[in-house]
Amino acid sequence: MKTTRTEIIVEAYAAFNRRDIPAVLGYMSREVEWANGWEGGHVRGHEAVAEYWTRQWRELDPNVDPVDFHQREDDRLDVTVHQVVKDKEGKLLFEGTVHHVYTFEGDKISRMDIEKG
Repeated sequence: MKTTRTEIIVEAYAAFNRRDIPAVLGYMSREVEWANGWEGGHVRGHEAVAEYWTRQWRELDPNVDPVDFHQREDDRLDVTVHQVVKDKEGKLLFEGTVHHVYTFEGDKISRMDIEKG
C-alpha cells in the first residue's frame, strides 16, 4: 500500500509530539534541510535535526498538529499547523497557526520551510 504525502506528514507530526526522533527521521531524506524555527536558518541532515530537537526540548515543550493541507503548484505541500509551545514549567509561550511547507524527493521529506500566515 502506497502512503500519501499527507499520511507521511500526519505520522511524522504524531512521532514528533511523542518525541520519537528516529521515527520522524525515517520520513526524511538523509540530507534533509529543516527550518530552525527556534533560532533561525536551517539545519541539514539527520544528525543536525536530532541535535536541534534535543536542544529545543531541553528548553521548550512544543506540540504541533497539522490542521489543513494544500498541494502547491510547485509540488510542495503546504501544511497549516496549530502550535502550542510552553516552557518547561508549563507557561504558554505561543499558541497559533503557521505554515510548514514541505518539499519531497519521492516519499521522503527533503526540506521544510516555515511561513507565517
